[in-house]
Amino acid sequence: MATDRTIEDNYPPTPGVLLAGGLARRMGGGDKPMRLIAGRPILERVISRLAPQCDGLVLNANGDPARFAAFGLTVVPDDVADFPGPLAGVLAGLEWAAANRPDAQYVLTAAADCPFLPRDLVSRLHQARRDNDAEIAVAESGGQLHPIIAIWHVDLRHAIRHALTVEDFRKAHAFVRRFRPAQASWPTAPLDPFFNANQSGDLEEATRLAALDGG
Repeated sequence: MATDRTIEDNYPPTPGVLLAGGLARRMGGGDKPMRLIAGRPILERVISRLAPQCDGLVLNANGDPARFAAFGLTVVPDDVADFPGPLAGVLAGLEWAAANRPDAQYVLTAAADCPFLPRDLVSRLHQARRDNDAEIAVAESGGQLHPIIAIWHVDLRHAIRHALTVEDFRKAHAFVRRFRPAQASWPTAPLDPFFNANQSGDLEEATRLAALDGG
């Protein structure tokens, strides 16, 4: 997929993986990214933010992929059993890239329920990665690390698989800290770009924030 990156945003080919494999228990089940904010699905908003920054997007989701057909994305399911959390989605994305994008050493992962992701997300994460000679670069806002909104070296798939299947280790925060990740920070005003819709009430707040963000 072609991008509209500028010369200043020069960075390696970086496919994006949208993580939608969760069970959405706090919303009563279903697919959070399909919920509407001001008449638009959250997933549509995420795609519009990341498509210009990434060299193609895929969707990590489990179950029948046909429900996402309208978005035109390849759907990549987890291959680790029992819904072991977002690290399984990261692993699925890295394995997909290793098999299908041999030109890409790095992959962006992002939660598919974050409708206001920064338009400079990929460039600034790569800059942090380069500045710190790191294998992982993670987004941060308001003092909070967002470990699945990150750039990962594709070779980290081996360490993630070992953590999930041998160690039964599922904590994304703790996993990324093993690798001394680089960080890139964003302000939280006028809105936190990493706001995510976890509960039904968050949809009302998201609608308010969408107005601040131009709709």
